[in-house]
Amino acid sequence: MIDLLLQKLEESDVAATAQLVRDEIGKKGNAWKIHLSLFPVVQRVLNPPFINPHLPKMYRICREFHPYLREEEIPGLVMLEISEYARRPKLERIPRSRLNSSVSFTDLESAIRQGDREKAAARLYAFQEQKGKEELARRLLLLGSGYLDQSLGHSVSCTAFISLEMMERTDQDPWPTLATLADYFCKGQFHTTPDLRQASALSPEAALDQELLRATSGPGIVNLHHTITRYAVERVRHLLSEAEYSHMIACWVDFMGAKMAKTVSPDPSEETEVKDYTHFYRYFSKREEKPVLASLARLIPSEEGRRQIGRYLIKGICDLYQGNYDPHYFTGLGSALWVVNHYWNQPSIAINALAQYVNYFFSHMIY
Repeated sequence: MIDLLLQKLEESDVAATAQLVRDEIGKKGNAWKIHLSLFPVVQRVLNPPFINPHLPKMYRICREFHPYLREEEIPGLVMLEISEYARRPKLERIPRSRLNSSVSFTDLESAIRQGDREKAAARLYAFQEQKGKEELARRLLLLGSGYLDQSLGHSVSCTAFISLEMMERTDQDPWPTLATLADYFCKGQFHTTPDLRQASALSPEAALDQELLRATSGPGIVNLHHTITRYAVERVRHLLSEAEYSHMIACWVDFMGAKMAKTVSPDPSEETEVKDYTHFYRYFSKREEKPVLASLARLIPSEEGRRQIGRYLIKGICDLYQGNYDPHYFTGLGSALWVVNHYWNQPSIAINALAQYVNYFFSHMIY
């Protein structure tokens, strides 16, 4: 079944993919196994007219949703994923080639500068064989850090999550991932690694917190990407030295420009306590932003409450699905949940992140 599913995904046959998994996905443990099996095709899913590999990034972030859901709820997420991957075109295969000689990162930058994606893919593969996937990811992240404004942060955020999945999936051939990154960096012309920012000392935590408050301020796609980019940097922090992490943060701060921080407060007049998911979904399904935010804000202080926030939002976006979603509904949700889980003791930041995401989802969702 899996081989045929991958073939139908490759052919962008939505009806056939749905039919193939409908009888299998509900069996115990099957849904997540099916999700994991999608790796080789998902890496090549496109999202025209954008050049950014939104869907491979979304695939990795969906891994972070798994712990929030009950076993019987995972099939809904995976069915939605499959529908989104199936309905989009796929990147044409880049012929695999292997280099026998040593390859430097400068050689890779040169191939990207030439716009030669086949050469770039071959050099990416050779570099990771010689230096390891972690070193390749680190160098690509630093390369992407010079293009945040040009790419709306994707040169780091897509690279980060796609690389994380490649590193963790030791059971999979990395070639599809490397081919996608080669294609993306060539299309974006991300070819020159910037010098590290001179200020190598890490900013005080209070200053970083204030910058995150700025990031989570404001509606719309640009502001949402400010939060997603910080989320991505933190998820790959273990790959970076302190000076490199400080550099990435400085690039992110510049990317946000001069926008001001603005906190969002739940309306105290709104009903703020939800008994269960069914109760929450009444407001969520009607896109009633104020009661949704008020109900979620009450859950932030406790660990169990934060798990409920994730479960309610993931289930909500799955239950409202009608066959066509913006991948930022998932990548933005991933960033919001990351903020809530790491800044729960700073409610202004956590609530801002939830408000920014919920507003984006409700404003852009089409019934």
